[in-house]
Amino acid sequence: MALDRKPAPNDLGAFWMPFTANRQFKKAPRMLVGAKDMHYTTADGRQVLDGTAGLWCCNAGHCRPKITEAIAKQAAELDYAPAFQMGHPAAFELANRIIEIAPKGMEHVFYTNSGSESVETALKLAIAYHRARGEGARTRLIGRERGYHGVNFGGISVGGIVNNRKVFGTLLGGVDHMPHTHLPAQNAFSKGQPEHGAHLADELERIVALHGAETIAAVIVEPMAGSTGVLLPPKGYLERLRAITKKHGILLIFDEVITGFGRLGSAFAAQHYGVLPDMMTTAKGLTNGVIPMGAVITTPEVHDAFMQGPEHMIELFHGYTYSGNPIASAAGIATLEVYKEEGLFERAAEMAPYWQDALHSLKGLPHVIDIRNEGLIGAVELEGIAGEPTKRAFSAFLKGFEKGIMIRTTGDIIAMSPPLIIEKSHIDTLIGTLSEVLKTLD
Repeated sequence: MALDRKPAPNDLGAFWMPFTANRQFKKAPRMLVGAKDMHYTTADGRQVLDGTAGLWCCNAGHCRPKITEAIAKQAAELDYAPAFQMGHPAAFELANRIIEIAPKGMEHVFYTNSGSESVETALKLAIAYHRARGEGARTRLIGRERGYHGVNFGGISVGGIVNNRKVFGTLLGGVDHMPHTHLPAQNAFSKGQPEHGAHLADELERIVALHGAETIAAVIVEPMAGSTGVLLPPKGYLERLRAITKKHGILLIFDEVITGFGRLGSAFAAQHYGVLPDMMTTAKGLTNGVIPMGAVITTPEVHDAFMQGPEHMIELFHGYTYSGNPIASAAGIATLEVYKEEGLFERAAEMAPYWQDALHSLKGLPHVIDIRNEGLIGAVELEGIAGEPTKRAFSAFLKGFEKGIMIRTTGDIIAMSPPLIIEKSHIDTLIGTLSEVLKTLD
């Protein structure tokens, strides 16, 4: 671009969009200019039903007055306060409210600004925790194939989605991966947790035997893997994983960036599945997606390992300029109040059976090879086009947008995670429109 060229106000060239086919988008932009409750408004004035809660994050729907008012009030009173050696009341209040709804045994909150930063923080905490306890050889991190843990170097190292990894060099050393839990031959079209696959947790024992338990700091998994296409934990899998990690003194981290804050019908997946990890990473639904914020939630054992030495010394040399930002904290408090006042976690659990039945009504449509669901989340897997991976699902996304529904795709999988305020009529519209779209795909 010439140095003397000034972009027009709506020039699309300057913004390098994330996880986007930039060239395709900028030829035919899909612009959103407004949102309210369950719908987006497009630049040409159409209403689009949000079947994805934004990006797995707007769990209470869009532009909720309580949240927007809390943000405006906080911005006028205290716009920014440093979290290094200083504090402000809202950050402490939000932390207490998070602990109130967290699984029993989780008692401390470390703030970040995104799911990616939450993962980086949890991985660093795991390694530093063992060092603080005199087991400094425990530096190895174990992830899972097809896992998604954000896009920072630690996250893509323990993650297992090839396109997120392959062009970024050698990544972190000392990382290994367990197999994913997707067994389509045995579990296709399962409703809720699949029956087969608990034995896959035993692969951790093989990794322990290979490297030695004394070298392994932590295992990180999504209790339900979202961004890779909604892969559910087989019955008994998470329980076995927890037992093996405890046996070998390895920390277990649940990445709850997607599953946290009501997505499965409980505050967190750890409660839904009845398995308590040592740390949970969160973001997205913490502020209803309105303001960037994340948090790592830990047990007292993890936290207290750092509370040693002289009291005037910094215990952990880690943090972010915006950790516990006042405006984000206010948004988080208001968001949790909306969840509680409207009973949205319970509502998700109540709507889940209707959602499940609607979703599985798509079985038998052209190219549908699997359907998966849990809580208010679901996936429809399509048979790919030979030599053109992702194209069929992307076509469904484009056609769905034209017909007034927002879905998202990963590979040839359609993923949906609507706001928890969804009504049965919205489910009928979303799934009914998707059915029409699927019938038109080549």
